[in-house]
Amino acid sequence: MRKSIATVSVSGTLTEKLAAVAAAGFDGVEIFENDLLACPLPPEEIRARAADLGLTIDLYQPFRDFECVPRARLRANLERAEHKFRLMERLGADLLLVCSNVSPETIADDGLAAEHLRLLAERAAEHGIRIAYEALAWGRHVNEYLHAWHIVRQADHPNLGTCLDSFHILSRGSDPLGIEAIPGEKIFFLQLADAPLLAMDVLQWSRHHRCFPGQGGFDVARVVRHALNAGYAGPLSLEVFNDHFRQAGTARTARDGMRSLIALERQLQGAVHPSVPAGFAFAELSGTGSLGGVLPALGFTRTGRHRGKPVELWSQGAARLLVNEAGAGQGPGLLAIGLDSPDPGRAVEHAESLLSPVLPRERAPQDAMLHAVAAPDGTEIFFCDDGWLADFPPEDGSSSDDGSPRGGGSPSAGGSPGHGGGGITHIDHVALAQPPHYFDEAMLFYRGVLGLQPQESLEVPDPYGLVRSRAMSTPSTPSTPQGTGEGPGVRMVLNLAQVGAGQPPPQHVALACTDVLAVARRLRAEHPELLLPIPANYYDDLEARHDVPPELRELGVLYDRDERGGAFLHLYTVTVGRVFFELVQRVDGYDGYGAVNAPIRLAAQHAAP
Repeated sequence: MRKSIATVSVSGTLTEKLAAVAAAGFDGVEIFENDLLACPLPPEEIRARAADLGLTIDLYQPFRDFECVPRARLRANLERAEHKFRLMERLGADLLLVCSNVSPETIADDGLAAEHLRLLAERAAEHGIRIAYEALAWGRHVNEYLHAWHIVRQADHPNLGTCLDSFHILSRGSDPLGIEAIPGEKIFFLQLADAPLLAMDVLQWSRHHRCFPGQGGFDVARVVRHALNAGYAGPLSLEVFNDHFRQAGTARTARDGMRSLIALERQLQGAVHPSVPAGFAFAELSGTGSLGGVLPALGFTRTGRHRGKPVELWSQGAARLLVNEAGAGQGPGLLAIGLDSPDPGRAVEHAESLLSPVLPRERAPQDAMLHAVAAPDGTEIFFCDDGWLADFPPEDGSSSDDGSPRGGGSPSAGGSPGHGGGGITHIDHVALAQPPHYFDEAMLFYRGVLGLQPQESLEVPDPYGLVRSRAMSTPSTPSTPQGTGEGPGVRMVLNLAQVGAGQPPPQHVALACTDVLAVARRLRAEHPELLLPIPANYYDDLEARHDVPPELRELGVLYDRDERGGAFLHLYTVTVGRVFFELVQRVDGYDGYGAVNAPIRLAAQHAAP
C-alpha cells in the first residue's frame, strides 16, 4: 500500500521535512497547516517541490470547529472554508481533514451537524475537493468514529467521507470491528499512531505521547485490518504528535516511521519472523585483558585470542565475553552483542529490509563470515552461527572436538570456570542505556529486527530523576541454559539515559548462575571490593515482606518474588568504566528482572566511590 506521513510527525522546517520524508521512501505527505503557515515559500512552490521529490500531497489538515455552530457563525465558517479551498488549489491538495467540534458553544444535534457538513461538501465540490470528517477523542459531542460515520451517512454527499484515526479509536477503548460497517469508498483517509498505555487526559496523551505503530501498546494492526476488510484503498498515513520526535533528527525520525509501516505491513500479511535468535553468542566489551581482574574474579577463563585482531575470548559455561583492546582508551563499555541465529544471512537481510544499516566488516580470508547491523544507539548486533568460535584459537593450540576453543586454561588466565560450583552458565540479559531521543526507535528496532516482544514500560526512581525502562524478550523465553536443547532465548532491557545529574546510566551484562549464593560467598571471601554495597535498610524491609535467609544480608544478594511464586536472586558488581555485571538466579519460572530492586541498585551506584 501507499505510505504517507503528516509533516507534524517530524522536526524541522517544511522543506526539510519534505526532503527527509522523500528520502525515507514515503509516497505522500499530509501537510499540517502550521508547517505551511511558517514556511516562506508560496503554496505553488511547495507543490512543485513535493512533486520534484516524488511526493503527493494527500491531505491538508486540520480544519477545526466547523459544524453544529449557531447560525450567525455558520456564514463565517463557510467563508473561512472558502479561503482554505483556494489555498488547497494552489497547494495541489484535494482532501481536507475536518475535526469534530470541541467548542463549548457546539450544539448537540446530529441533524444540524449533517446539514452543516453537507453545505461544506457542496462548497468543496465546486473546487474539486473532498471532506474527511474525523471524530476527535475529545470532541465536544462527536468523539466516537461510528458517531462521525452516522453523521456523514446522514449528510449523504459524494464529497463527504470519514477519516479514521487509530489513536482516537483505541484511546477511547472503542471496538474497531465497527469499521467494517463503513463502505470502503466512504473511508476517505486512515491515520495511524500508537501510544503507550497511560492513565491521563486524552488530549494531553494525544498531543505529547503518540508514537509510531509498534512502539506503544495499541493494536494498530487491528484497526488497519478492519479498514482493509471494509474496502479502504487509500494510503497508510502516520500522524504522530510526540515531544521527543519534534526534537530528534528529521531524517532519522522519518526513516523510523517508514520502518514502522514496513513492519506493520508484514504483520498484516501474517509474515513469520525469519530469524528469531536462540540466545546470546557473546557480549563484546572494550577494555584490556581481564578488565582489571574482574573477569577471572567472576570465574571466567581466557580461552582464545582472535587470529588478527586485539580481541580476547573469555568463557564460562556458555557465557562468552569478548574483550576488544582497540576500544580500551574509552574504558570498559559494551560495544557489541552476538546472537545465536538459525540463519545469519537471512537475519541480516531482514534487518536491512527494515532500514537497519548493515555494518561493513574487515576480515581476513580465514576469518568467519560475520553479519552485523547497527542498533539505534550504535551498538553492533551480530548474527552468528557456531563458526565464529574458530576465529579464537586457544593460545596453546588445543581445540575441542567441534573445533571450538576448549574451556579451562592456565592459572594465569584465570583458573577453572565456576571456581567450585554455582558458576555462570550463560548470558541472561543485557541492559542498554539509550540516548534521550532514541528510546522508541530502539524499541521498534529490537521488536522488528529481532522479533522481541516488549513488556510493560516502567519508570524507576533514581536519586536524580527517573529511569524509563522497558524489557523485551524472545517469545516464551525458557529458563534453561544453552547446551541443553533449545537456547535460553534473548532478553534485553532498554533504559532511557536521562538521569544521574546529566550522566547516562551505565550498561550492564547479566549472567545466569546455577547457585548465586555460592558465587556470592566466594566473591565475598576473595573479592569483596567488586561487590556493590547494599544498604542494611533494604534488608530490614525485605525481611519484613518475605521469609528469606539472613545470609542474603551478609552477602549483598537482592531478592524478588513474583505472584506465581517464582523467585529471583541477584547481586551486582561495582561499575567498571561504563559497565557493570549482574549475577542472577531464576527459581520456579521467574521471568522478570527484579525491577522492584532497581531503585536500591541505582542509589547504591550513586553512593559508590
